[in-house]
Amino acid sequence: MQVIVNISLKEGVLDPQGRAIGRSLTDLGFQEVGEVRVGKRISLDIDETDPARAEQRVARMCETLLANTVIEDYEIEIAGENEA
Repeated sequence: MQVIVNISLKEGVLDPQGRAIGRSLTDLGFQEVGEVRVGKRISLDIDETDPARAEQRVARMCETLLANTVIEDYEIEIAGENEA
């Protein structure tokens, strides 16, 4: 089962990399760009057939290793779950 984890800095946490990218885009002529926030996307292949169990296991992975939950939030997407 394919699982995607999107990790982003919590609201209020400074994002110097995002600020640098935003400033560079403005300098390159993209004045329409406002705030820029940088995050991570992690793709996992999980040996699990139950989407609820896969989400539970990946949440545990995030809490244990993948995300710094003091300053980061994460969202879990199960591939194919929203397709109908």
